[in-house]
Amino acid sequence: MITKILRNFFLHVSKNTLLNKAAKLWGLKLGASQVVAGDNIDSMVNRVKALNEKGFVCTLDHLGEFVNNIDEAMEATNHNIKTLEVIEKEKLDSQLSVKLTQLGMDIDRDFCVQNMYRILTVAKNHQIFVTIDMEDYDHCQLTIDILKELRKNYKNVGTVIQAYLFCSVQDVKELKGVPLRLVKGAYRESSEVAFQDKKSIDENFFHLIKTHLLSRSFTAIATHDHRIIARVKEFVNENSISFDQFEFQMLYGFRKDLQHELIKEGYQMRIYVPYGKDWFAYYMRRLAERPQNISFALKGLFLK
Repeated sequence: MITKILRNFFLHVSKNTLLNKAAKLWGLKLGASQVVAGDNIDSMVNRVKALNEKGFVCTLDHLGEFVNNIDEAMEATNHNIKTLEVIEKEKLDSQLSVKLTQLGMDIDRDFCVQNMYRILTVAKNHQIFVTIDMEDYDHCQLTIDILKELRKNYKNVGTVIQAYLFCSVQDVKELKGVPLRLVKGAYRESSEVAFQDKKSIDENFFHLIKTHLLSRSFTAIATHDHRIIARVKEFVNENSISFDQFEFQMLYGFRKDLQHELIKEGYQMRIYVPYGKDWFAYYMRRLAERPQNISFALKGLFLK
């Protein structure tokens, strides 16, 4: 009961506009610096280089979402392009993740698509793959529709499918051949569109993983759940699935022991590395996923 209350609290707070704006002025406090790789490009580059040296590949996310201003969306687009240029210049072993709401999806669909064209053109020139992050359910179908449109001209783009949504099984089938990042899901959704209990979510998650792997499509398995990871290891071995058809992904700052263990075992381990000043909503969702992570916040407060 307490866990559910905390989860709902953090998810509610994550969408508070005033707190999000205030957090940009606070800097990376409340423990956020442990899970966000800095609020500027220089700090991010240093963190990614250190990860690459240890054998990890990365995907970068310049934080920000739910933008309702054209100028802000253009600024976000330009910053993502700058991130791609930095990846190329610094020879970082990294991909890029973007959120369509940050690029103006809530303002105008065509405006958002044009921003994605700009990003994907630069990414294609540098041979960098781009993943469109999945956001809340209200944006799910539009995100998939935009992805399908973009893939008519760009093959260096995929998206994320969230296992707690009922529609995800059909989405994975329709996206056969598209590189996907499969996750459990991190938003608060109603029982009309999403599973509410952990057991159902876990089973659907593993079903999606099996489905996409068996379709011979590249599959990024994004989880910190060692039980799911163990099942995946067994499944790929039993079905002779090549290590180059899938990878494990985890968030920056979480389960470092397990990350290193997977590297030692020969699996590709990609770290999702968020950075930027707009960190608050991302951090609140991480606390909502595992309320015990509140220890991050407490450590952050006492270390200041």
